[in-house]
Amino acid sequence: MSFELKTIKVELKNYVAVVYLNRPKLNAMNMQFFKDLLSCFTRLKEDSSVRSILLVSAFKHFTAGLDLKEAVSFPGTTDLDPARAAFQFMTDLGLMQDSITAIEACKKPVIVGVNGLCIGGGIDLITACDIRLCSADAKFTVKEVDVGLAADLGTLQRLPKVVGNHSWINDICFTGRFFDAKEALNFGLVSRVYEDPKQLFEEGFKLAVEIGDKPPIATRSIKEVLLHSRDHSVDDGLKYVSVWNSVMLNSPDTITAATAALSKSKGTYSKL
Repeated sequence: MSFELKTIKVELKNYVAVVYLNRPKLNAMNMQFFKDLLSCFTRLKEDSSVRSILLVSAFKHFTAGLDLKEAVSFPGTTDLDPARAAFQFMTDLGLMQDSITAIEACKKPVIVGVNGLCIGGGIDLITACDIRLCSADAKFTVKEVDVGLAADLGTLQRLPKVVGNHSWINDICFTGRFFDAKEALNFGLVSRVYEDPKQLFEEGFKLAVEIGDKPPIATRSIKEVLLHSRDHSVDDGLKYVSVWNSVMLNSPDTITAATAALSKSKGTYSKL
């Protein structure tokens, strides 16, 4: 299976979906981009042949962030009265937010590989992914402050939970300064840095295959429980996983995985 939207291309290699951001040349995020992103991850969420996802750029840079000319009509820039302009803005923004959240809501683990520039909306996007990797040439910035905005697609909500260092988060959000791959690794925004984009793709794909080889019921369950636990107390999380596993452990995947572990062989699992 493979499919192509106007700004995104998807290739399925075995059970790994490789998603390419594909809007030349900088993957600037316009409204079509957000519609395609939402469509892509909604489709992948329900595709039982997909077990893991690798999200990368088809070009030299990951993304230049929001396309200010095309993405949304900002309040004060239209002929509508303030109330109607606000309603229009919230409608557009809601679609954009939903497209980023669709990555987080996807039932499969999503690995993102960042090369080159990752600006503004790019941070919103990668913080919705499950595993973040980058190449040594990656440069990041929460750029919205420099265009008079508070980031509103998820960075200010997800980044504190991804990184946990509020002083550093305040630093980069208030200043809009660029930071490099080494700093991103030091503060936990990414978990691995690779020498160049070629190695980034190869190792990212290898990781996606490794995860895809695991029992799909287990990886689906882990993502579900981790996201629930992030937003709830420890006690709530323990109760939730108890109920969740009381159902999921009835899957034949459990016996297959245990048998494979004992025999040091590779288990074979059916589609989700």
